[in-house]
Amino acid sequence: MRFDYDQLAPGIGYKLMTATITPRPIAWVSTLGKSGVVNAAPYSFFNAMGHTPPTLALGLLADPDKGYKDTARNILDTGEFVVNLVPESLAEAMNLTCINAPPDVSELDLANLTPAPSTHIRAPRIAESPVSFECVSLSTIVTGPHQTVVIGRILAVHIDDAYVIDGPRGHVDTPALGLIGRMHGAGWYARSTDMFQLDRPVWPPKG
Repeated sequence: MRFDYDQLAPGIGYKLMTATITPRPIAWVSTLGKSGVVNAAPYSFFNAMGHTPPTLALGLLADPDKGYKDTARNILDTGEFVVNLVPESLAEAMNLTCINAPPDVSELDLANLTPAPSTHIRAPRIAESPVSFECVSLSTIVTGPHQTVVIGRILAVHIDDAYVIDGPRGHVDTPALGLIGRMHGAGWYARSTDMFQLDRPVWPPKG
């Protein structure tokens, strides 16, 4: 069955994307508002975009009536944010930060999480997260009346020592991180524990 997006209601198009583009990594974004309140919220329109320079992308969706969430607004206002990754052990805490709290309420406080100082930016990391990327906004692209894509340049990554196998060689114990991804429908997530490996094919050299 073919779905032409120019003939679909936005809500139906959203459902088709989120039901098929899975699993999606979760960017648990922490920011610092102009008032000094630390906000946090998960975003699953997210991924790495390149490594020279190191970049990642976040899709920020706005409610037609309420506008952007506090975290998204802080990114657009300050150009600074931290992408923290979510292990299964923090799934409940991450879910708590989805709440539609007022701007003057910190989701970190609600979820009993700890802000940790970043090295290059004012926005704090989530101390409990095993991986945190300090980012500044490299480019912002308005893709529609209620959505913006932020391309972030990664200034530093903090990885819990327990998961670093060989720092100088960039070797990390990825399976041990136990990261989760976003799946279809409301409230569905996937674990990253069921994996398989394939060797990449190589075209034979000439001659």
